[in-house]
Amino acid sequence: MLAAPLTELAAEVLRVAGQRGERLATAESCTGGLVAAALTAIAGSSSVVERGFVTYSNEAKAEMLGVPAALIATCGAVSGEVAVAMAEGALRHSHADAAVAITGIAGPGGGSADKPVGLVHFALARRGQATRHAEHRFDGDRDAVRLQAALTALGLFLPPPAT
Repeated sequence: MLAAPLTELAAEVLRVAGQRGERLATAESCTGGLVAAALTAIAGSSSVVERGFVTYSNEAKAEMLGVPAALIATCGAVSGEVAVAMAEGALRHSHADAAVAITGIAGPGGGSADKPVGLVHFALARRGQATRHAEHRFDGDRDAVRLQAALTALGLFLPPPAT
């Protein structure tokens, strides 16, 4: 059972994307498919969700999304550059109109001084628009980091709030 805030936000994303006539793709690493699972848990999602990529390993990022191995070697899998390449690769390898990418360190291990547990990079690529990147540092255990990352990724599909 998915957390209620996750399914509620996924339903809003599907509603907005459906109104826009958009198809969506996900490219997930540390969330392991949680964003795609939240979207596809909702009846009727097949009219919006085009596909999801779970690219947990560096090899999967390169093979499935076309992320250059040299980029991963230079910047690290958990970086803004790789998140952007993942989102853009998801668009290239799908028929989607927009793709979100997530790469981070959910913990409890794997962190470092430069890249601590809770560090997550996001990117949103839309056809015909510049790719957007965001970096967040989340608190909590592995489940908390993954949930916060999935919520953040879903939110990227929505238009920014009016100011």
